[in-house]
Amino acid sequence: MTAAGLVGMAGGAQAASHSISACLITKTDTNPFFVKMKEGAEAKAEELGIELNSYAGKIDGDVETQIAAVESCIAAGAKGILITPSDGPSLTPIITQAREAGALVIALDTPFEPADVADATFATDNFKAGELIGEWAAASLENPEEAKIAMLDLNASEVSVDYLRNNGFLQGFGIDIKDPTDIGDEDDPRIVGNDVTNGNEEGGRTAMENLMQVDSSINVVYTINEPAAAGAYEALRSFGMEDQALIVSVDGGCPGVQNVKEGVIGATSMQFPLLMASLGVEAIAKFAEDGTKPENSEGLDFTNTGVELVTDNPVDGIPSITSDEALEKCWG
Repeated sequence: MTAAGLVGMAGGAQAASHSISACLITKTDTNPFFVKMKEGAEAKAEELGIELNSYAGKIDGDVETQIAAVESCIAAGAKGILITPSDGPSLTPIITQAREAGALVIALDTPFEPADVADATFATDNFKAGELIGEWAAASLENPEEAKIAMLDLNASEVSVDYLRNNGFLQGFGIDIKDPTDIGDEDDPRIVGNDVTNGNEEGGRTAMENLMQVDSSINVVYTINEPAAAGAYEALRSFGMEDQALIVSVDGGCPGVQNVKEGVIGATSMQFPLLMASLGVEAIAKFAEDGTKPENSEGLDFTNTGVELVTDNPVDGIPSITSDEALEKCWG
């Protein structure tokens, strides 16, 4: 079922959903992306009369807390679980238990591997998000073949959102990918190195400092998300090198878009976490009403909730919107 189809059944599900309980489990409750996701889920749950219980890991990668949260949801008899998995393989056994207990499980933002560990996935095409910023970065440089690239990733776990964005960026930039499910195995001399950020500003600052010690001539910085981008910029600025490197990122939150407007980030790919969450709640309501499970977008193993390139320096052939346009709908 398409996103439009799910939106259309909200009204029909409302009357039957007053006794439904559901869970939202995010990677953290501090990352603005997941804060917005929670807002979307809570607003839709209130509209549909669904009791929503929210949980979050302490940091990105805290799978133990997520496992405990799923256990709590099973014990409470939740009809549906929305989850942004920190570590898909570690979560698979408990997710299987939840589905066997009768819960509809929907992955948000980060697909499981394989995707059918969950009943459905509502997410950004993360490879496309990375590809867009990679294409833009290459087109924005006078000599992309002489680039010195710092790759600021998420963490050491093989999380799909991490390697999909990373490898999408590389392909968009014109760098061959050896293993589409791995990070850091490319031998292109333009890549200075990879470091992890845990998706936060402090991690971005530290990772940038580490890679600058490897090569102080870095002029392109890829970051997993905008908090990491903000940290990378602070590291560059502390050395008086903030104008040396072009920073690109993924997320499209209002703070990140504002950083595009102010020139901190050259371009970012905007996601729509509020839509992911609201569609997920609607799917749980429909499942509780008549047992219907959401179908995926045609040709995909997930429902694509969209991505848009945001930059104030557009290049020919790459569709984009301005920061002012993006501020009107960030994370919508």
